[in-house]
Parts: sequence; C-alpha cells; structure tokens
Amino acid sequence: MAIHKSEPAVGGVQSFKLPDVGEGLVEAELLTWYVKPGDEIEVNQMICEIETAKAVVELPSPFAGTVRELLAEEGQTVEVGTVIITVDDGTGGGSSAEAAPATEEREKPLVGYGEKAASTQRRPRRRPAPSGPAPVPRLSEPAPANTPSVEETAPGPVPASGRALAKPPVRKLARDLGVDLASVAPTGEGGVVTREDVRSAAEAAQAPAAPEPEAAPRTDRAARERRVPVKGVRKHTAAAMVDSAFTAPHVTEFLQVDVTRTMEAVARLRARPDFADVRVSPLLLVAKALLMAVRRHPEINASWDEDNQEIVIKDYVNLGVAAATERGLVVPNIKDADAMALPELSAALKRLTETAREGRTSPADMSGGTITITNVGVFGVDAGTPIINPGEAAILAFGQIRDMPWVHEGELAVRKVTTLSLSFDHRLVDGELGSKVLRDIGTALEDPELTALAWG
Repeated sequence: MAIHKSEPAVGGVQSFKLPDVGEGLVEAELLTWYVKPGDEIEVNQMICEIETAKAVVELPSPFAGTVRELLAEEGQTVEVGTVIITVDDGTGGGSSAEAAPATEEREKPLVGYGEKAASTQRRPRRRPAPSGPAPVPRLSEPAPANTPSVEETAPGPVPASGRALAKPPVRKLARDLGVDLASVAPTGEGGVVTREDVRSAAEAAQAPAAPEPEAAPRTDRAARERRVPVKGVRKHTAAAMVDSAFTAPHVTEFLQVDVTRTMEAVARLRARPDFADVRVSPLLLVAKALLMAVRRHPEINASWDEDNQEIVIKDYVNLGVAAATERGLVVPNIKDADAMALPELSAALKRLTETAREGRTSPADMSGGTITITNVGVFGVDAGTPIINPGEAAILAFGQIRDMPWVHEGELAVRKVTTLSLSFDHRLVDGELGSKVLRDIGTALEDPELTALAWG
C-alpha cells in the first residue's frame, strides 16, 4: 500500500492527515505508533496502525525526514482529514511551519481512493510577553493575554490552555491508571507532566482512607460494572445489523440433515495429495453445497435496489464467511467462489479465516459480498436465526454436527446430524424459492458425491 506525497509545506514541515482507507469511512482508532519524535523515517515506512470500522490497517509515511510531532494518542478515535503527525523533511530554513499563512494543498491519500482538497491553517507565531511580572493563571480561569509561553515558564502548574503537557506514552499511562492529567502538578522541564508525576498522583489517589465505623453495605452497582467503548469493527457491525434487521423483512427456515456421508467424504478428502496443504473441514462441503444451490436457483444470489425499485441478480458469487475475531464479527468474502474447484475453494477459505483472526482483513475483502455462511456449530450451537449481511438476499447458518438417533434405510441408527438455518429477505425471496434452496443444500450434504455427479 503506497501513499503519494503532497505538495511541500512552508518551512519544510510536512503534515500527514488521516486518510480514508476504505470507502466513505469517517473515523478510525489509532492503535499503535511505530515511531516517536526525533526518529528518522523514509517514504512508505509504516508509522502507525489504525482500526477502522472495517479492518486494522497499517499506514505508511508519505514523507521522508525527521518526526517532529505525534498529534494523536494511542487509543484515540480520530476523524478522517485530521493531522496525526508532522515530519521535518529538511528542506526549510525556518524554524517551523507556524509562521506560514494558511495554504491550500492537494493531498493524495491511499492509492485508489481519489484526491481531495484540504485547507491547512497555520498557527501564528507567538509574540513575546511584555516586560514586567505576569500573574500566574489559575486552572479554572483562561490565561491572561500577557501570560508567558510554555518555553518561558518553569516547572509548575498545567498550561493556561487547560490541557496538560505530556507525551503520548505518558497520556496512555495516565489513562491506564485512571489519572486526570489536568489534576497533576507537572515537574518536567517546561511544565511537562512526567511518568513519575502520573505514578505519584495514582499512588496518592489509592492511599487508604481512614476507616469509617460501621460502614454501610456496598450497594453501588456502578462500582461493580465495566463499560466497554463501542468502536471500530464492533461499532460498524452493530450499525449494519440494526440496519439490516429493520430494513429487510427476514424469514428463517430450518432443516435437519443426516450428514454422515459428508463426514465420510471429509475424511477421504483429507487423505488426498491435492488437499495435503489445506485444512478440509465440513464447512468446505457446506460452502460447496450452497454454491451448487445458487447455480440451480440464481435468484437467491441477489440484492435490492431501493432507489430504482429493482432486484439485482448477480451472475457471480462472492461468498461471505462470518468470522468471530477479538475485535468483533467480520464478514470477508471469497471473490468468484462459484468459479473455483474444490481444492482452490479450500485454500481460499483457509486464507480468509486466518487473515480475519489475525485482524488483517482488508476493506476490499469485506466489500461486494453476495451471499454468506455463518458456522455457529463451532460454538456448540445447533441452530439460530442469522441476520442477513446488508446488501445480500440470504445467509446460511450451519449448526454443530451431533450423533443422533435417525431412521436410516428403514431402521433406527445413530447418525451424524446437523441443523441448517436459512434467513432470506422476503422482498427478494419468497417461501418457495427459499425452501428449494435449503432443500438442495440438504440434499447435497446427505449424499455429496452423488450430488456432485448430478449437479456439478
């Protein structure tokens, strides 16, 4: 992934704004900085890792030079277009870009996402304070106009702006320890809060208070609750599922299937040389069964065009596979899965799931899906009513495979049985079509080899 360099800024200090690494994303969480002020960096060197609503992405630098400032903290949510880092490229003779007037520059973010104009407003140069003693501002009041600059003040209270001066690692430490930086008396040079200041404040806050006689029983529920911010992938998933559930009229049908022969076929495939480097699982044959059903009933592979009031039937299958990750549920898809032979489909499934679990799924891999599978059986669940992935017509849930009593060839026997659940958008798919698709998937799993010969 490459980023093109924008026009040089006055004074040789370049500002890098958070780009839109997806399609229409408005914000991202900055997870990790790979550089710090003073580091020498090269063009396209990875400088940080961010999490968007769709994926975790590493950002390369569009500039070479010396890192001057990091303007966003780890864990902070930043809007697209916000300057996150400045780099001195060594071309300017002046002190900084602060003396430059506002300029219009053309910024080219990640390749393939177009060009947009961004107005960069430079801060005016600070004027020296007039002679004579100046009153020290209080934290609760704005600073007088003749307050000395930070460079001129000795270690002491928080600057007049009300925002404590601290480096990103110190801010992160304060956040982890639950310390409000505005309440910490800085001892660092220039009024900067140090790690020791934060630790001292944390220790003071944790000092045991004098015991109260006959303390009342603990009834504060908030003290026994934890709050987790909803952001990144989980925020995107929540919004998409709500939109899908309240936009598309869902219908779900269920079918119990004897998959004993499917499990036997899985065992035989694992022994074949052409499957030696990939993991053959029941999910592979479920995916193949779904693809065969789509070929027989292409209307299930469709989307609803609200603006034009049309049903769009896709003559290709981008097969989505729901994957649970530490950051939430993601649904990457295999492009043109219907054109793949079984070994190729198996390898694609393996790559997709491994990349998702590592948190490295790209935005492109999660866009353009046409129909989805979710494997709830891996969690020990028999069935469910899955919510359709936005922009698709159906989703298939595959439950756990269990030993169950089953009538087989006229006799009661213990067989491998699973439950399939198919949710579909009733605007595009009526009950007849949904039932035919689900029945075909079940038939393919009951006798995969015969079905492959008949339908393949």
